[in-house]
Amino acid sequence: MNFPPYSEIQAFLRAARTEELPGLTISVLRNIVLEPMVPYLGYLAFQMGFNGQVRFGQYDNVYQEAVGGDGELLTRDLDCVMVFLYLEQLSPKLTSQFAGSSEADIRGDVERIRSYIQDVVQGIRRQTDGLVIWHGFEMPLYPGLGVWDGQTESGQSHVIDALNEFLRDALHAVPNCYYLDMNHCVARVGGTHFYDARHWYTAKAPYSRFAMQEMACEEFKFLRPLKGKNKRCIALDCDNTLWGGIVGEDGLLGIQLSKTYPGVSYRAFQQEILNLYHRGVILALCSKNNEADVWEVFEKHPDMVLRKDHIATAQINWQDKATNLRRIAGDLNIGLDSVVFIDDDEFEADFVRQALPEVHVMHLPRTRAADNGTILAACGLFDTLVLSAEDRERGAMYQAEATRKKLKEQAADLESYLRSLEMVLEIRFATSFTIPRIAQLTQKTNQFNLTTRRYNETSIRALVEGGAAEVLVVTLDDKLGDLGLVGVCILRYEQETADIDTLLLSCRALGRGVEDVLIRHILMQAKSHGCCMVAGTYIKTNKSAQVESFYLMHGFNEVSASRDGNERRFHYDFRCGIPAGPGHFKEIRSDVEELPR
Repeated sequence: MNFPPYSEIQAFLRAARTEELPGLTISVLRNIVLEPMVPYLGYLAFQMGFNGQVRFGQYDNVYQEAVGGDGELLTRDLDCVMVFLYLEQLSPKLTSQFAGSSEADIRGDVERIRSYIQDVVQGIRRQTDGLVIWHGFEMPLYPGLGVWDGQTESGQSHVIDALNEFLRDALHAVPNCYYLDMNHCVARVGGTHFYDARHWYTAKAPYSRFAMQEMACEEFKFLRPLKGKNKRCIALDCDNTLWGGIVGEDGLLGIQLSKTYPGVSYRAFQQEILNLYHRGVILALCSKNNEADVWEVFEKHPDMVLRKDHIATAQINWQDKATNLRRIAGDLNIGLDSVVFIDDDEFEADFVRQALPEVHVMHLPRTRAADNGTILAACGLFDTLVLSAEDRERGAMYQAEATRKKLKEQAADLESYLRSLEMVLEIRFATSFTIPRIAQLTQKTNQFNLTTRRYNETSIRALVEGGAAEVLVVTLDDKLGDLGLVGVCILRYEQETADIDTLLLSCRALGRGVEDVLIRHILMQAKSHGCCMVAGTYIKTNKSAQVESFYLMHGFNEVSASRDGNERRFHYDFRCGIPAGPGHFKEIRSDVEELPR
């Protein structure tokens, strides 16, 4: 990312009305000076729609704050903890003094640091459920043993690499803790530009502003999915984007797409798109073109990396691209703010920016086509905190959805179409295997989400194991394929009331009656607990209008509302009985027992 000059960022943040935005709270534990990074964090937070609030622990006081406790720095509702342990400050023997240190000294410092890591990780987690981003140890630019260092397992590089491996394992053993590989950041910036020796010696501030920019970008690759702000779909132009030239004029054999330059640039870009496809990103085409010409390239050109079956939906016509992007979002049942639009034409890019400001636009000019794959890989817009098997199959799921739409168009009516799908729905209690996917759904589901409360894995695990709440998950498949885990309900119990804390469905499951089955089973589960009442809350967001009447449509009564009407409470009276569910499912399996009629 290209940041404005430091002074301009500071001026921008002073002028911006960030106090009106929801907060993104970050606490930093460190043994070095990092305060100059704050404007970069604030700038990226503002771009994401948040007011970045950064608090620093005392200089070189990490152990005391993590293990001893700091009630103001590490609060339970904190969004993120960033940990910076600069190895030179932590152990000169492993860094600047490595060549003169004995093997016993090195082993002793390694064991000390391992113990330190474990204590700090556990100490942080005792105090807060927030996301932990721990910045790994950097490799030396010039190893202490020179070229011999890389030839021996007792070399400095090997010792630091093993220490990082231990750190990764320690973090992975604790929920919601993540390792940030600083060596990737150093490689991108370049070692001579990453460090500022003068500031290190005078102020214990080792990193340059280039380094802090890169670190801030890397940190937000974790923070976007935490806040449900990562993107889910790429809508691609074709001519001079997926290949060089204009297929309608140059023909199939005349476009630039090959294993040699310049066509290889477009192949590399397509490969990066395919990598994202395998990470669960949905691919769509949004191109002004003759449809037959485009599909001929996909089907017949020998150097195409992408194939037609990678594309979930396409709008290939001569209408304006804003209209076509709306159709793409509608076809996929996702919000426009989940879409990244990529085009080489500056006019088209600017038009979409103005017409659809919620769409993230990437203008990739054809004059720099060789850089496009790297630009896409670096953007960080599609990163997730969990990459599940379900994510990897998302492309196939959307292909199956296209087939479903064709069946729906051919069916006599909706009911016969739904019956023809032969759907099997399961409602189960959450397990350790489903917790990552549950957290992922709470973080990114916006449309069918009654409260839009975001949870991380630690919070979900606490609910599952705590006993005061139950977490139900919904899975769905039909004759065309497995749709995976598509719904979540969190039920909290207090005396004789069951409170629906969270009720959400993935966009893949909408329009099938899944919500009708789920609310019936929620009511049955609450009654089996001896509850006299079920309470539900609707919290209005910009995207949740479609569920505003959900509770009223399912027999609940509205009992209160906030002054601005954005939060409403509903109760269900069991004297009304429990409604029957829809009859078009082939089978419904549930951990919730049917009540006697």
